[in-house]
Amino acid sequence: MTDDADLRDPHTFAIIGAAMAVHNELGCGFLEPVYRAALGLEFEARRIPFRTEVPFRLAYKEQPLSFNYRADLVCFESVVVEIKALKAIGPIEHAQAINYLKASGLGRGLILNFGARSLEYRRVVLSLRAAV
Repeated sequence: MTDDADLRDPHTFAIIGAAMAVHNELGCGFLEPVYRAALGLEFEARRIPFRTEVPFRLAYKEQPLSFNYRADLVCFESVVVEIKALKAIGPIEHAQAINYLKASGLGRGLILNFGARSLEYRRVVLSLRAAV
């Protein structure tokens, strides 16, 4: 069964479907790099375009900082995907996803948590009003 958000956002729906397949196959208990590698194979099989370890430059008062954020994945050149292997997604992970969206200039993100018995996911949307 799909919800209205799935129908409006087929990209995140496709990413979540691939993540569910990985979680169904591997279950919980592995470290994040294992899920990232398996998810990459699943994305390739489903023809979901993605890049891994995508750097985003940070700036302070329009001056570049000496380090970058690195998103686990960017899919469809428009969705930042963060992979976790935790008991549950909390406010720290949510804040991290929002910061990645701010740094990337992208408006949509997903937090995928493979550490729970069932795949846990959160969609994160950064509106232009929220960024101001």
